Amino acid sequence: MFKFLLIVQTLVAASLVGVILMQRSEGGGLGVGGSSSGFMTARGAADFLTRSTAILGGLFITLSIVLAAIAGATREPTKVDTSLANQVAPAPTTAPAAPQQQPAQPTQNQSQPAVPLAQ
Repeated sequence: MFKFLLIVQTLVAASLVGVILMQRSEGGGLGVGGSSSGFMTARGAADFLTRSTAILGGLFITLSIVLAAIAGATREPTKVDTSLANQVAPAPTTAPAAPQQQPAQPTQNQSQPAVPLAQ
């Protein structure tokens, strides 16, 4: 049911965008021009597009509320797994440490560079 209403919502949104773009705005918009003696006159087209916009807008808002209600009602409660809450983690087992060796002190020959530096 939710997926069906979501598809209907998408179609209504696309239709609403199309109807809004077809309306004549102050700057001309994407309104379809033509002669006044035809199937739809400028006045008739404006009335039709205005009514269509109102109906599609109302349908869009209604579907949004219904979808939100369905999503909120069918949401499963959050389940928290408490089975590990009172357990203590085992201590890490390590291999016996090797005896640490002291770093060797550099001898006098090792502290001097083998090649004299250019100055």
